[in-house]
Amino acid sequence: MSNVHLLDHPLVQHKLTLMRRKDASTNSFRRLLNEISMLMAYEVTRDMPMQDIEVETPLETMQAKVIDGKKLVLVSILRAGTGILDGMLTVVPGARVGHIGLYRDPKTLTAVEYYFKMPGEMENRDVIVVDPMLATGNSAVAAVERLKELNPKSIKFVCLLTCPEGIATMQKAHPDVPIYTAAIDRELNSHGYILPGLGDAGDRIFGTK
Repeated sequence: MSNVHLLDHPLVQHKLTLMRRKDASTNSFRRLLNEISMLMAYEVTRDMPMQDIEVETPLETMQAKVIDGKKLVLVSILRAGTGILDGMLTVVPGARVGHIGLYRDPKTLTAVEYYFKMPGEMENRDVIVVDPMLATGNSAVAAVERLKELNPKSIKFVCLLTCPEGIATMQKAHPDVPIYTAAIDRELNSHGYILPGLGDAGDRIFGTK
């Protein structure tokens, strides 16, 4: 698990605990996920490329660094990935956005793709894939597999929660892709849900069942 980064900042852990509560409202859950996503973005983008530009301060002209945000692509695994995407875009508004539509077959738990839309020139871009849950790992593996066909410069995977089974599946298929998460929970149940977890992230974000 050397390529797994646990983001255990007190603010992240505090907000995650509030999200886990079954009585947390849809509005509260969505707001907390947005806030956590912004906090996680600071760590995930630590090595983001920068460039120098000329700026004029009130006293003189100087060279100063800015983020080369146009080379970053945030890829949301639909539908729940939208919850993390919105928070990260608040921090890095210059990033491009891609979407991968995947759903989990309830019988086989395998990922089925129904949508794929990415910006152009992906070979020049760094990619951050976002999805709240890395559970069985099948959706994450399928998403990264598709993205690798476009030969991006780099790929990172960001989730709110994961478990040993999901990490093992992801690392077996894509050992080169670092995983950033706020928590590594105990295990999966027989239905492919993380325990103790926080339920179905998509349902809790959008108020569906």
